[in-house]
Amino acid sequence: FRREDCSRMQRDRAYPPNQTLYIKNLNEKLKKEDLRHALYALFSQFGAVLDVVAMKTPKLRGQAFVVFPDIVTATNAMRECQNFLFFEKNMQIQYAQGKSDAVAKLDGTYLPKYLKNRQTPGVTPLPETTDEDQDPEEINKRKAEEEAQDVPASQRRKLTPQQVGQPNKKLFVQNLPLDCSEVMLIPLFQKYNGFIEVRLVPGDKGIAFVEFQNELEAGRALAELQGFRITLEHPMLISFSQ
Repeated sequence: FRREDCSRMQRDRAYPPNQTLYIKNLNEKLKKEDLRHALYALFSQFGAVLDVVAMKTPKLRGQAFVVFPDIVTATNAMRECQNFLFFEKNMQIQYAQGKSDAVAKLDGTYLPKYLKNRQTPGVTPLPETTDEDQDPEEINKRKAEEEAQDVPASQRRKLTPQQVGQPNKKLFVQNLPLDCSEVMLIPLFQKYNGFIEVRLVPGDKGIAFVEFQNELEAGRALAELQGFRITLEHPMLISFSQ
């Protein structure tokens, strides 16, 4: 994705379906990496996410791009998350105007930046990010996230019924990455009715509590997110709080 010349990249009109979604009306108070991780957590529930691009330049605040490997997955994600309440703002989603670099590299149509500049005037490219633009630690995290998505649900690590405990409205979540934040967890649990809050334990990294209004919705979230891998090494272990 490329940063420059982005002010006209999206208009309030429909574009043909493609693998990249353009998202606006996002909370501008979130830090860029927190926003990227939260969007990844939300959209990876619908399938593999190739890339998430979020920028904090004045003209791009409150906007992001999410790239999927195919149109079917992108369309399903857009339908499910359209107007989703995401950190106190209803996200607005449409197909992106152009093709992302991640998709172009997959289908063999990728062009280097200097060749892209020769394309037809008036066609605004999507913003581009390269590994040189990012911190090496963030690059490694992203690769781990992509690998984690390849693990089928049937192979997710699960707890025994005895370990899960007696149903109640509060969940106990273990095996989280040490740098996990509430921003990363909220999108995962917020989609379930009756969600109240996510609370990390101060001084005890890797665990959190998630509270719902009733045990039914808490149980549904437990069943569907059990073993969900935030990174390759960190499948969530969820039980009812004692």
